[in-house]
Amino acid sequence: MALIELEDVKKIYRIGTIEVFALNGVTLNIDQGEMVAIMGPSGSGKSTLMNILGCLDVPTSGTYRIENDEVGLWGDSRLAQTRNERIGFVFQTYNLLPRLTALDNVELALLYGRSLSTKTQARKALAAVGLADRANHKPAELSGGQQQRVGIARALVKDPVLLLADEPTGNLDSHSSIEIMAMLQRLNQEQGRTVIIVTHEPDIAEHTQRAITISDGLVISDKRIMNPRSAVSSEELYT
Repeated sequence: MALIELEDVKKIYRIGTIEVFALNGVTLNIDQGEMVAIMGPSGSGKSTLMNILGCLDVPTSGTYRIENDEVGLWGDSRLAQTRNERIGFVFQTYNLLPRLTALDNVELALLYGRSLSTKTQARKALAAVGLADRANHKPAELSGGQQQRVGIARALVKDPVLLLADEPTGNLDSHSSIEIMAMLQRLNQEQGRTVIIVTHEPDIAEHTQRAITISDGLVISDKRIMNPRSAVSSEELYT
């Protein structure tokens, strides 16, 4: 079942009288439960595509549907609601507030919702990423990999239909990168989470089930990865 459907999506930026095609007719589907990498060099259009998938922007033309809802028909409030409730974002720079604890950073994602048990939900999300014992630590007291796991917990706490990770290993060493990819694989395989990773690193893409390459605003390659590279087992993840 398709979670995401794009049909001939174009995004045009106008600079004076000049039109710049950031996306020039992208058509693709991503199914519920897939783990997908979107690749491409700087200027390829992958960041624009990520912004559209995350409802941070809308196409100039073409159609984008998420769960069969047509995003281009929505106003700003509906876009904001979808970002808040249906999409979890993981950022390269973690985007944690330095004065707040890990627990408070995760709980912050719930403050605009209607939940009455935000502390409980935040603790559960931290436990899911193996950081229950770091709940009261501030970002400066955590390693880069642990900070990114807090970021993943924050993205997961509202139970989104889509997890969108923008260069999630870009600021990490190789060991921490594997730790984060193992986490994302586990969320995909054991919980059936749909995960889209935007990356320029081929070795990161090898951990996914499918690699989509963007160049000059077009999909130039869309290939299935028959045997995705496994990071570490669930048993090894927190040892």
